[in-house]
Amino acid sequence: MESITNILKKFKPVDLIILAGVIIALCVGFFTYKDFRQTASKQIEATSKISFQVYIRGVTLTGNEIPLKADEKTFISIRNVPYSDLDILDVKADRKKTVLPVLNSKKVMVVEDPSQAYVYDMIVTLSDTAKITKDGAVVGGNKIKMGLPITLEGKNYKFNGTVSDLKVMPSADDEKFNSAINSNDNV
Repeated sequence: MESITNILKKFKPVDLIILAGVIIALCVGFFTYKDFRQTASKQIEATSKISFQVYIRGVTLTGNEIPLKADEKTFISIRNVPYSDLDILDVKADRKKTVLPVLNSKKVMVVEDPSQAYVYDMIVTLSDTAKITKDGAVVGGNKIKMGLPITLEGKNYKFNGTVSDLKVMPSADDEKFNSAINSNDNV
């Protein structure tokens, strides 16, 4: 017992801390190798196409046409970090509306607001390939969820909006599997 205490007295506290750190690192490496601990690459469950809608509120347009068009590309920035060009699947633009009461009735009607003649609200549907995790879809290192601020930028526009809807599109393998199951149900 005295020999062990004599050996420990030769080491300084810093040496013991370094030795403990190396032992902990080896244990973590061993448990990762034996699949007791998940790494980031193992948390990805699948890669799939997604479509998400970006709601852009209060865009002032005095020209004759909407600068965003379906079947074109737009460059997006997620949380002010540039990401990539994405395909535009659909664009819906609607002028600002106001609610007016109908005289002698308890009904109301919705009409275009003449005080905001050039102000539009737009919903832009975009498509991309995402990594699907248990927490949701990940695009460019960011989780795509409703409420996420996104900037759409093109040759002659830059609009800020938020994600308002997200859909994971089934892959071709999923569709084959589902059709095989449905055809077996009919037998």
